[in-house]
Amino acid sequence: MKINTNKQTLLTALNRVIKATASRPSVPYLSGILITATESEVSLFASDLETSVQTKIECLVEGVGKVAVTGKILLNIVSALPDTNVQIEEDGEFLKITAGQSEFEIRKINTEDFSSFPEIQSEQEALIPTDKLVKMVKKVSKAVSRDESRVVLTGVLLTVEGEIITMVSTDSFRLALIEQKLENPIEGSFEALVPGKVLDEIARMISGAEAVQIEASVNQVLFSFDDTKMLTRRLEGKFPNYKQLIPTSYTTKAIIDHAELLDSVRRVSLLALNNAAISVEVSAEDQTLSLSSKTQELGSAQESILVKAEGEDNSIAINYSYFIDGLSSINSDTVYLEIQDPLRPGIVRAPEENFTYLVMPVRAQ
Repeated sequence: MKINTNKQTLLTALNRVIKATASRPSVPYLSGILITATESEVSLFASDLETSVQTKIECLVEGVGKVAVTGKILLNIVSALPDTNVQIEEDGEFLKITAGQSEFEIRKINTEDFSSFPEIQSEQEALIPTDKLVKMVKKVSKAVSRDESRVVLTGVLLTVEGEIITMVSTDSFRLALIEQKLENPIEGSFEALVPGKVLDEIARMISGAEAVQIEASVNQVLFSFDDTKMLTRRLEGKFPNYKQLIPTSYTTKAIIDHAELLDSVRRVSLLALNNAAISVEVSAEDQTLSLSSKTQELGSAQESILVKAEGEDNSIAINYSYFIDGLSSINSDTVYLEIQDPLRPGIVRAPEENFTYLVMPVRAQ
């Protein structure tokens, strides 16, 4: 096999397929990338058995064939090469990479260990514009659980009903929900529980693509965009009934300048390090929202901002890190804070973005 391509083209492809290589493989090929050159195209493929990625690149093919090497080493080499054309060719037991005056040789991996990109029997599918998908993933990613002992919570519930696409995530301490409208409604419905880390990778990879085609089988989900495909497993288990978790009413509601609230929370949280909780008090009479924190060893902080408040005076204690995560996910000028009572979840809403963020109360010192 012998091919010539542009460094940036190759680097983009490698950064995509590297996501499907295992960092601590039980067998060598799980950390490898398979490069296949035919007369008409060149493809790169990797799989860690849970996730598979295949992408195609524009190349000048001087010799057909296939070769596999350790993905991380190839990526590091190509990243360090000068910004020029790159030549890749087999040389006995090695793969030779040449660019300008630089030349490297990497020992090959047995290509027979690699399978082809899996085919799925699609039962549901939806086409989602790239900008909507990226925006939605960014909104819900911070509430995805990192606790692998509760696998269901490490996923994002993705549903499409007609023209409405919804993403929901929760780690049991907070919940993020966003809804968007599609210009082209789908027929029927779509629902899949997708690993949160896979959606994060998709959001990073799809820059430049117009839309992402999502297909789901009984136990797998396929994302297709441009000349790239990523296949991953659907998470098993029942996702919490989030509609029952989100309160439909409130006792107190405050409409707040988003930037001012976020800045205030960040300042007050500087003295909440050990406790991790800040107190939030809304006065409907004074039209103020007061934030405070106290740590016995460090001291205390408090700050008030003007708001538009309705309902009763109320308060809630919130984990400041979760509060900041929710506010940082919002782009609107104003946000709503809804409180029922100190023992029930608080709700942050950004109506312009159809974004809802629920955070459980904590006990402040």
